[in-house]
Amino acid sequence: MSQPSIEAILNKAIDREVEAYEFYLALSQKNLDASVKQIFSELAAEEKKHQTLLQSFLDNPEKAFKFKRTADFKVAETVEEGPPLSTDMKPVEAITLAMKREEEAMNRYKNLAENSETAEQAKIFQELAYMEQGHKTRLEELYTNMAFPEIW
Repeated sequence: MSQPSIEAILNKAIDREVEAYEFYLALSQKNLDASVKQIFSELAAEEKKHQTLLQSFLDNPEKAFKFKRTADFKVAETVEEGPPLSTDMKPVEAITLAMKREEEAMNRYKNLAENSETAEQAKIFQELAYMEQGHKTRLEELYTNMAFPEIW
Protein backbone atom coordinates (compact mmCIF):
# COMPACT_ATOMS: atom_id res chain seq x y z
CA MET A 1 0.00 0.00 0.00
CA SER A 2 1.40 3.37 -0.94
CA GLN A 3 1.69 5.43 2.21
CA PRO A 4 0.03 8.84 2.02
CA SER A 5 1.48 11.79 3.86
CA ILE A 6 0.01 12.93 7.18
CA GLU A 7 -1.27 16.01 5.35
CA ALA A 8 -3.04 13.85 2.73
CA ILE A 9 -4.53 11.65 5.48
CA LEU A 10 -5.93 14.64 7.31
CA ASN A 11 -7.21 16.33 4.16
CA LYS A 12 -9.10 13.14 3.24
CA ALA A 13 -10.44 12.89 6.81
CA ILE A 14 -11.62 16.51 6.58
CA ASP A 15 -13.40 15.73 3.30
CA ARG A 16 -15.15 12.79 4.99
CA GLU A 17 -16.20 15.01 7.90
CA VAL A 18 -17.74 17.45 5.42
CA GLU A 19 -19.62 14.55 3.78
CA ALA A 20 -20.82 13.35 7.19
CA TYR A 21 -21.89 16.87 8.12
CA GLU A 22 -23.95 17.16 4.93
CA PHE A 23 -25.46 13.70 5.53
CA TYR A 24 -26.52 14.51 9.10
CA LEU A 25 -27.77 17.93 8.08
CA ALA A 26 -29.92 16.31 5.38
CA LEU A 27 -31.29 13.83 7.93
CA SER A 28 -32.06 16.67 10.34
CA GLN A 29 -34.25 18.23 7.67
CA LYS A 30 -36.26 15.08 6.93
CA ASN A 31 -39.81 14.52 8.07
CA LEU A 32 -38.78 12.79 11.29
CA ASP A 33 -39.70 13.04 14.95
CA ALA A 34 -38.48 16.33 16.47
CA SER A 35 -36.19 14.58 18.96
CA VAL A 36 -34.59 12.53 16.16
CA LYS A 37 -34.14 15.66 14.06
CA GLN A 38 -32.42 17.26 17.07
CA ILE A 39 -30.03 14.31 17.37
CA PHE A 40 -29.07 14.60 13.72
CA SER A 41 -28.59 18.37 14.12
CA GLU A 42 -26.25 17.67 17.04
CA LEU A 43 -24.35 15.05 15.04
CA ALA A 44 -23.99 17.51 12.16
CA ALA A 45 -22.57 20.06 14.62
CA GLU A 46 -20.14 17.45 15.97
CA GLU A 47 -18.96 16.64 12.45
CA LYS A 48 -18.37 20.36 11.90
CA LYS A 49 -16.30 20.46 15.13
CA HIS A 50 -14.31 17.45 13.96
CA GLN A 51 -13.64 19.21 10.68
CA THR A 52 -12.36 22.26 12.58
CA LEU A 53 -10.29 20.08 14.92
CA LEU A 54 -8.70 18.18 12.06
CA GLN A 55 -7.95 21.44 10.25
CA SER A 56 -6.33 22.87 13.38
CA PHE A 57 -4.17 19.75 13.68
CA LEU A 58 -3.26 20.05 10.02
CA ASP A 59 -2.29 23.69 10.61
CA ASN A 60 -0.38 22.82 13.80
CA PRO A 61 0.97 19.23 13.68
CA GLU A 62 2.60 19.62 17.10
CA LYS A 63 -0.85 19.83 18.68
CA ALA A 64 -2.07 16.76 20.61
CA PHE A 65 -4.30 14.54 18.49
CA LYS A 66 -6.38 12.25 20.67
CA PHE A 67 -10.03 11.24 20.83
CA LYS A 68 -11.97 9.78 23.72
CA ARG A 69 -12.32 6.02 23.69
CA THR A 70 -15.88 4.73 23.88
CA ALA A 71 -17.40 1.30 24.22
CA ASP A 72 -18.15 -0.55 21.03
CA PHE A 73 -21.48 -2.28 21.51
CA LYS A 74 -21.22 -3.85 18.03
CA VAL A 75 -24.92 -3.29 17.39
CA ALA A 76 -24.25 -1.91 13.91
CA GLU A 77 -22.63 -5.17 12.96
CA THR A 78 -25.90 -7.02 13.63
CA VAL A 79 -28.22 -4.98 11.40
CA GLU A 80 -28.64 -4.46 7.67
CA GLU A 81 -28.21 -0.93 6.32
CA GLY A 82 -31.80 -0.65 5.19
CA PRO A 83 -33.32 1.74 2.66
CA PRO A 84 -31.49 4.69 1.14
CA LEU A 85 -31.95 8.18 2.53
CA SER A 86 -35.47 9.42 1.81
CA THR A 87 -38.08 11.81 3.14
CA ASP A 88 -40.43 9.05 4.19
CA MET A 89 -38.02 6.84 6.11
CA LYS A 90 -38.87 5.85 9.67
CA PRO A 91 -36.74 7.28 12.51
CA VAL A 92 -35.25 3.86 13.30
CA GLU A 93 -34.28 3.47 9.61
CA ALA A 94 -32.53 6.86 9.67
CA ILE A 95 -30.64 5.88 12.81
CA THR A 96 -29.70 2.53 11.24
CA LEU A 97 -28.40 4.23 8.11
CA ALA A 98 -26.33 6.69 10.14
CA MET A 99 -25.04 3.94 12.44
CA LYS A 100 -23.90 1.85 9.47
CA ARG A 101 -22.10 4.83 7.95
CA GLU A 102 -20.20 5.43 11.19
CA GLU A 103 -19.32 1.72 11.35
CA GLU A 104 -17.95 1.88 7.80
CA ALA A 105 -15.87 4.96 8.61
CA MET A 106 -14.53 3.40 11.82
CA ASN A 107 -13.58 0.17 10.00
CA ARG A 108 -11.96 2.08 7.14
CA TYR A 109 -9.67 3.93 9.57
CA LYS A 110 -8.90 0.76 11.56
CA ASN A 111 -7.92 -0.99 8.34
CA LEU A 112 -5.71 1.92 7.33
CA ALA A 113 -4.09 1.90 10.80
CA GLU A 114 -3.37 -1.83 10.53
CA ASN A 115 -1.85 -1.41 7.07
CA SER A 116 0.25 1.65 7.79
CA GLU A 117 3.97 1.34 7.36
CA THR A 118 4.82 4.01 9.93
CA ALA A 119 3.81 4.23 13.57
CA GLU A 120 2.93 7.90 13.14
CA GLN A 121 0.41 7.19 10.40
CA ALA A 122 -1.00 4.21 12.28
CA LYS A 123 -1.58 6.41 15.35
CA ILE A 124 -3.43 9.05 13.34
CA PHE A 125 -5.63 6.46 11.65
CA GLN A 126 -6.35 4.80 15.00
CA GLU A 127 -7.36 8.15 16.53
CA LEU A 128 -9.65 8.78 13.56
CA ALA A 129 -11.19 5.34 14.15
CA TYR A 130 -11.83 6.30 17.80
CA MET A 131 -13.48 9.52 16.63
CA GLU A 132 -15.86 7.58 14.38
CA GLN A 133 -16.46 4.94 17.04
CA GLY A 134 -17.75 7.67 19.36
CA HIS A 135 -20.51 8.52 16.92
CA LYS A 136 -21.23 4.85 16.27
CA THR A 137 -21.63 4.21 19.99
CA ARG A 138 -24.02 7.11 20.39
CA LEU A 139 -26.11 5.92 17.46
CA GLU A 140 -26.11 2.34 18.74
CA GLU A 141 -27.51 3.54 22.06
CA LEU A 142 -30.20 5.46 20.22
CA TYR A 143 -30.99 2.54 17.95
CA THR A 144 -31.35 0.18 20.89
CA ASN A 145 -33.70 2.59 22.65
CA MET A 146 -35.81 3.07 19.51
CA ALA A 147 -35.83 -0.49 18.23
CA PHE A 148 -36.44 -2.10 21.60
CA PRO A 149 -38.45 0.38 23.72
CA GLU A 150 -40.12 -2.43 25.62
CA ILE A 151 -36.94 -3.08 27.61
CA TRP A 152 -37.31 0.32 29.26
